Amino acid sequence: MSGIRQMLKPTDWAGLAYFLLAAQFITVITLAASAAPGYQLRDGAISDLGVIAETALLFNAALLLVGLLNLLGAYYAYRLERGRLLFGICGIASLGAVGASLLPLSTGGWHGLFALLAFVFFNLEIIGQAMRTDNAALRWTGLVLATIGLVHVVVMAVGDAGSSLVFGPIGHGGVERLIVYPPMLWLMVYGGFRLGRPVPAA
Repeated sequence: MSGIRQMLKPTDWAGLAYFLLAAQFITVITLAASAAPGYQLRDGAISDLGVIAETALLFNAALLLVGLLNLLGAYYAYRLERGRLLFGICGIASLGAVGASLLPLSTGGWHGLFALLAFVFFNLEIIGQAMRTDNAALRWTGLVLATIGLVHVVVMAVGDAGSSLVFGPIGHGGVERLIVYPPMLWLMVYGGFRLGRPVPAA
């Protein structure tokens, strides 16, 4: 273990944490949606997978891991870059994921609050990370993904408030995935970008 620690730099640990976070969560929610009896992608909330007996343990464990790995990645990035604002944004995003995993949908309002924190702050995290990278293509990719995610947070809020027509043909489930997938796709790409970097991103 000590040998691995010597081989991997803080930027490698950050990249590895971010990549594993996204890869495991996308894999789990895809498999869980296939395994959950009667679950429909169009109308089912992602958090429904956390209360269906066949998928609850798997989903909630994966969501907890999202929060912990995000905090780990943010810690190693902060050691290098000292970006306090970004570290705070990552911390709130992680709190949202951990809270939503420990308080599943069946617990009521607290789950919704933690989920909203995760929805908003994981997409804000994209912006913070994108703006600190020295790669212009990656920066613009991040900004586009964050815009998609944040716009659909608003769409979901409007739809859940009673105007369900705003969901269109993709339904609540599709809109929610357009909130969750942008950060996951970003963190897979950004994690790979950070792996093996000789210096932290500017």
